[in-house]
Amino acid sequence: MPGIGGAMRDAGAVQDESAALEEAPAVETVSTEDFLARVARGDKAAFAVVYDRTAARVLGLIRRILIDPAQSEEVCQEVFLEIWQTASRFEPNKGQATTWILTMAHRRAIDRIRSSQAGRDRDLRIGVRDFHRDYDDVSERAEIRLENERVMRAMQQLTELQRQAITLAYYEGFTQTEISAKLGVPLGTIKTRLRDGMIRLRDAMGVTS
Repeated sequence: MPGIGGAMRDAGAVQDESAALEEAPAVETVSTEDFLARVARGDKAAFAVVYDRTAARVLGLIRRILIDPAQSEEVCQEVFLEIWQTASRFEPNKGQATTWILTMAHRRAIDRIRSSQAGRDRDLRIGVRDFHRDYDDVSERAEIRLENERVMRAMQQLTELQRQAITLAYYEGFTQTEISAKLGVPLGTIKTRLRDGMIRLRDAMGVTS
């Protein structure tokens, strides 16, 4: 199978094929699902069409999650690499191609957040270990467990919607707009519940601002 770098960077190599696709009278009626099926067969011109149709939405979704432009572009490239390599796994009977692609983008963005956090946590643990040679790991685990229990007790004092909103936003990485759509609740309500929930959570844990 051709490399993704050639498919994305060597625009000249696919320009003629892409132009032929775009000039075909019925190209606008060809679905992204059909083009994705062609990608599964190694069609670089079809991949260029899929890229053109979805890249802006993919990058926009990733930017909302990661914020950082450089990381967002890097993850976006990873997403299209995965599309090129795994297009054959798409099952049209289970949903639309765009939904499949955006789900992939969301997963990779969340994975990047978790990976970055894991790296920061690892660096912090190493730094603390090196600074405190007689560091008590048992005490730390006990302290973390107690802190987690405090958070869980505090979460129980929130309303169901506040708990759902905070869990989706701070533990699963969803945006406020995505939470609104997922829960079927107006965006303004989600914003209010997140704000009120964080205030109640802070008060319940005795944290002062």
